[in-house]
Amino acid sequence: MTNFNVAISPLLPVWMLVALAIGAAVVVGLAIYARRRGAWLRALGMALILFSLADPSLVKEEREPLKDVVAVVLDRSASQDIGERKAQTDKARAQIEKDLAQIGNVEARFVDAGRDDAEHDGTKLFSALNSALSDVPPERIGGAILVTDGIVHDIPATPEGLGFRAPLHAFITGKEGERDRRIELVEAPRFGIVGKDQVVSVRVLDTGDKGEVVNIIIRRDGNELGVVRTRPGNVTRIPVRIDHGGPNVVELEVAALPEELTSVNNKAVLTIDGVRDKLKVLLVSGEPHAGERTWRNLLKADANVELVHFTILRPPEKQGQDGAQINELSLIAFPTADLFGRKINEFDLIIFDRYSNQTILPSVYFENIVRYVRDGGALMMAVGPDYSNRDGLYYSPLGRIAPAKPDGRVIERAFRPEVTDNGAKHPVTRELPGAEARPPNWSDWYRQVGAAQEKGVSVMSGIDKQPLLLLSRENKGRVALLLSDQIWLWARNYDNGGPHLDLLRRTAHWLMKEPELEEEALRASARGREITIERQTLKNEVAPITVTSPKGVAQTVAMTPAQPGLSRGKVVVEELGLYKAADGELSALVSVGAENPREFQEVVSSTDKLKPLAEATGGTVRRITGSGDSINIPRFVTMRDSPLYGGSDYVAFRRTGASVVTGIGVAPLAIGFVGLLVLLGGILAGWLWEGRRPRTA
Repeated sequence: MTNFNVAISPLLPVWMLVALAIGAAVVVGLAIYARRRGAWLRALGMALILFSLADPSLVKEEREPLKDVVAVVLDRSASQDIGERKAQTDKARAQIEKDLAQIGNVEARFVDAGRDDAEHDGTKLFSALNSALSDVPPERIGGAILVTDGIVHDIPATPEGLGFRAPLHAFITGKEGERDRRIELVEAPRFGIVGKDQVVSVRVLDTGDKGEVVNIIIRRDGNELGVVRTRPGNVTRIPVRIDHGGPNVVELEVAALPEELTSVNNKAVLTIDGVRDKLKVLLVSGEPHAGERTWRNLLKADANVELVHFTILRPPEKQGQDGAQINELSLIAFPTADLFGRKINEFDLIIFDRYSNQTILPSVYFENIVRYVRDGGALMMAVGPDYSNRDGLYYSPLGRIAPAKPDGRVIERAFRPEVTDNGAKHPVTRELPGAEARPPNWSDWYRQVGAAQEKGVSVMSGIDKQPLLLLSRENKGRVALLLSDQIWLWARNYDNGGPHLDLLRRTAHWLMKEPELEEEALRASARGREITIERQTLKNEVAPITVTSPKGVAQTVAMTPAQPGLSRGKVVVEELGLYKAADGELSALVSVGAENPREFQEVVSSTDKLKPLAEATGGTVRRITGSGDSINIPRFVTMRDSPLYGGSDYVAFRRTGASVVTGIGVAPLAIGFVGLLVLLGGILAGWLWEGRRPRTA
């Protein structure tokens, strides 16, 4: 294609040419007014001078036409997997590619969009469209096609938001008259107090609502809690008990209809993190000793702990020597009946610090403590030499739940506490500061009670590798036993001290069932479509984890050691919804996608959402579902600028006429400075000749 145009390269500034032109016009005008001979000749001469000063050139351009760009965005979001929509989209892509090739001089750009929108919460087709056309000048864009179910969440408010001036066409998958029932989270709390109810507000929506009553099934951590009845459209408030600290996975499910599109959105999943409001701790200090305040200082430093401290100020060997009665020695009346009887279950943790059976607490109270632990309570025994004699706690009813039996020895010599092999795997003692050195980088202790382990796990050892700190599970509860009263040396920074705060805090939180400190645990978390699985165990081998999708499809995930006792594995999934990870012993639930996914809030295909924008660009919106499994794609044509780019049986794209220059030829039309001087000389000579006076006879 060849184009001709004229280019001007003035020899003088434009303002000077304009001034000369005005001056020439004035001179010629005066000459004409005075009827001077040769006025028109002067006008021609001045025009030639101005023409030469403008220095025009004839430019010949060789241009190559550019293809018009048409973007085709294919909706691959999760809602497009419903029914025949995915197959319709694939068929539409093949037909569109064929038809665009036939109309010629069109560059088709196909973009798959929406598949990665799980973390973005919604179908974002227009952001994908803008990315696909980011390197194309707007004047080259001939149009765009969206193949979608019509539920798009980033529709521009005006055509200007598209960034180009060309028709937008939408081909809608799915069928007319579709029906769907779903459950929607109206209010979903993130946190809840352990042991108390948290209210979740939900609403059931049904596109074909007939007013019937529906049942909402409630589950927590996979266990069914009950059923609530409601009607579609009503907001229902459902109380859910927060059973434990850490993630509580709550499922709310409504029965699916036989004819509805999908049952994926019939279930809502949310995670409520359980937190403890106030940790109530009962500390019973027995015989006075150098480390008596270690536990008290630790617990009082935590504003979240409500501490009740019961201290025995009178050693047992002095009782009875002066005839004084126990109730006469108390500064105040201590409510032992309440603490160890009626209100014992209000405590999260009971600590005995060098307490011996001094007949101050009747045997029935110890029986209550045993029952409290087995029902889910927590007991810590930090013992000294008293544990070895007949008045020690082991020989009270607490001996039935104690992890170790005293052998009668109290060994008093320097030793360095060490983390055992199991302790290196246990979250309570794993990576204790200073434990990585051999010997550990902390101070010695000087006394240990000899004992034989009967249950539980020894996580720290002392003299001759004998158990020093034992952790044990007792039915629903937990017991910890520290067989030395020397941890106060670490607390007072003797010989650089040791990690007493880390050790005691972790032990107390393990006793109170802190999820992060469980020695046998399976956890799962999701980021986008990637699920990360963690298996905490004291075992030497970790079995592969089976991950089951919302549709019941299982796959195996191999675990890789990350730390002692901790293995991790990852898997990328395709579906949104609730996944279950299990290894035959433990299981964990994880929700992939948003808790109330926007993608599944509306799954009924629609032509209404895209119609205003498409029609504003001159484009069209139409369903492509045909009879059976066929699709109906209209014929494609091209048009020059038009207010409407479509009809009942066709869609059109704008012919942009864009091209690129491949060659340029320049032919000067003026004569340059030398020619200009010759022209000026000729004009001057003519002027002088005209100005001669005629000869007289």
